[in-house]
Amino acid sequence: MAAQSFDLIVIGAGPGGYVAAIRAAQLGLKTAVVEREHLGGICLNWGCIPTKALLRSSEVFHLMERAKDFGLSADKVGYDLDAVVKRSRGVAAQLSGGIGHLLKKNKVTVVMGAATIPAKGKVTVKTDKGTEELTAKNIVLATGARARELPGLEADGDLVWTYKHALQPPRMPKKLLVIGSGAIGIEFASFYNTLGADTTVVEVMDRVLPVEDAEISALAKKAFTKQGMTIMEKAMVKQLDRGKGKVTAHIEAGGKTEKHDFDTVISAVGIVGNVENLGLEALGVKIDRTHVVTDEFCRTGVDGLYAIGDIAGAPWLAHKASHEGVMVAELIAGKHAHPVKPESIAGCTYCQPQVASVGYSEAKAKELGYDIKVGRFPFIGNGKAIALGEPEGLIKTVFDAKTGELLGAHMIGAEVTELIQGYVVGRQLETTEEDLMNTVFPHPTLSEMMHESVLDAYGRVIHM
Repeated sequence: MAAQSFDLIVIGAGPGGYVAAIRAAQLGLKTAVVEREHLGGICLNWGCIPTKALLRSSEVFHLMERAKDFGLSADKVGYDLDAVVKRSRGVAAQLSGGIGHLLKKNKVTVVMGAATIPAKGKVTVKTDKGTEELTAKNIVLATGARARELPGLEADGDLVWTYKHALQPPRMPKKLLVIGSGAIGIEFASFYNTLGADTTVVEVMDRVLPVEDAEISALAKKAFTKQGMTIMEKAMVKQLDRGKGKVTAHIEAGGKTEKHDFDTVISAVGIVGNVENLGLEALGVKIDRTHVVTDEFCRTGVDGLYAIGDIAGAPWLAHKASHEGVMVAELIAGKHAHPVKPESIAGCTYCQPQVASVGYSEAKAKELGYDIKVGRFPFIGNGKAIALGEPEGLIKTVFDAKTGELLGAHMIGAEVTELIQGYVVGRQLETTEEDLMNTVFPHPTLSEMMHESVLDAYGRVIHM
């Protein structure tokens, strides 16, 4: 059978790959996308989307338990874990089906199977029916990443889970250990803790949510502890002894190792790029710690070969992958493309309370030599937050004292994952403190706190 030829072949149909394929097709390029598992990738099927569906259930459950605070009564509040999971899987399935429809609508050829690149411009796909040969001048690697497994802490699906097991739990954990307090670990800790699991989180760094501003991390820890979680920082799980229905974890902290028993462990200790079995080494692609090395335009240094999303390194965020996908498609189509700047990408964590940030933390801005002005505004000073029954949280802004540039914004509290985008747009438009001060924010909204935080940085705060 003759090889099918395309202008562009995308390997991987996650939020990076399928978006790259659609944008390329819109620009008139004959495009194919190769996917070995599910359209929509991890994000849609086993990550961002289904976890948000689970967390929504636990959030509603938490509100039902607080009914009395709102003058309401809800008796015998409970949950059916299987039904919660079923809803989450349904949401993922609906969206995954939608991706198939979008690709078809844009006339993108979808090939289901495992791809290898035997030579420049060639892709071989092992499908259910045999092998297909594809050729294209341009190839985009969007193969994503998977959970990192530490020796001795490997998942077995029974006592020790990865995110996949945690999304389809075989049972409700009673005593849960979560290893790692990045976004994935803390979101699962939040979900299971809210539903009643006695939850312990172990973090090797000096604070939970270690990529966030230190002040936000401290407030998060305080909130998690108040909810009954045990948070262990600067701690390490050295080994897991698996028994019948229980795991004994050897946890080292402060120079001492103690043993603690759990019935379930979730390992969330980072990710590794899916770089194997593609033939990348033979092509001369540089790989550094399981990630493909690229320039700011996602070029690998091998002619016509690009890498986007998780496989191309941090930040490991779906929206970064999608944006890179669009950029690469435009570059290949000969358009003027803008590189994606990591510090202009917001990070959102959907734990209870939510956490969101963009740009530099206070410490990072100082480390980079900026003279800074910092503003803060607490949720307790905001009418809408109090009306919602969500008076705990903080919005923090960091400015360059010389130019008024917004260097970073950091938030914790209700709905901050939606609020952060205001500051993201501001940074994209190169806004200054003056622009933000002169912007009229609607009342009563949570967004007013964003205004007040800016005012506070310049000694002009009104409601505090």
